[in-house]
Amino acid sequence: MTRILVAGNDILVRPESRVMLEAKGYHIITCLDVQAATSHFLDDPPDILVLEKGLGGKGDRGLIRMVSACLQKANIPILLVIRQEEMIAGIDWCDYPVDDIICFPVAPETLLIRVQLAEARMNRVFDNNPLSKLPGNTSILKAIQSALESEKPLAVCYVDIDNFKPYNDHYGFSQGDDVILMVARVIVNVVDEIAREQSFVGHIGGDDYVFIVTEDKAEEVCKRVLANFEAVRNMFIEPEDVKRGGFVEKDRQGRETSFGLLSISIAVIPTNHGKFEHFGQVSAAASQLKHKVKALDGNNYLVDQRESYSPG
Repeated sequence: MTRILVAGNDILVRPESRVMLEAKGYHIITCLDVQAATSHFLDDPPDILVLEKGLGGKGDRGLIRMVSACLQKANIPILLVIRQEEMIAGIDWCDYPVDDIICFPVAPETLLIRVQLAEARMNRVFDNNPLSKLPGNTSILKAIQSALESEKPLAVCYVDIDNFKPYNDHYGFSQGDDVILMVARVIVNVVDEIAREQSFVGHIGGDDYVFIVTEDKAEEVCKRVLANFEAVRNMFIEPEDVKRGGFVEKDRQGRETSFGLLSISIAVIPTNHGKFEHFGQVSAAASQLKHKVKALDGNNYLVDQRESYSPG
């Protein structure tokens, strides 16, 4: 269910607006001031923000900037509701980097159509993973290509959960999804805390993720991700399995096999040496390095030290 945060006093003044949106399956959260909207967004980011211009004075711009900078919901559509006279007077859109505008008085039909268009555009342009809501493959490829073209030294980091398939078979898909979400949150929180500038976090799918940070922050981020994962991992594993250090599940050939506890492997590919021409080469180099790091026991990361890329 798509969740819409409506921040303003007069946007839903006509009760039909809420009824119409909820009838189409949207979950509406209303906040009457910027402080409440900011607090709600930080606690539980919605999928769409509809914001009344001028709410909280200049606070509306602060809320827009915060939403735009949110790594977890980097693609969230922002719809700004303005008064006709403000439209005529003109608005500095650099101050209001939003996706669409709606004029007062807000007709219920207009609000519904604009929300549906924003949602469709979001799904079309961005390919967020349906589980983690993080940007998916198309966005990841664009981010890697952008990193290759950047003059700043960056590092593309591929994250993989070790023993996830047997864990998923053993504990069930629902708990497996909980682990995937937990790892996504760990990565987002650490990148947000340590290396927000020029950073990116994406979810390839399943138990594979990518994050991009400046090269000088890469190892610090990796160490913190591994430490934070280690701190919460056992919440998702039965105590007896924790005690014995693993669990028994069938392998890909159907044979009962002992697997170790969940761990994380990260392959770090620095991009600043000019050895890559396109994102496909970065992905291939990461695949090569992942084989090495996943062969190690426990949580680990490895930084690609090769001076040139070889497809072999």
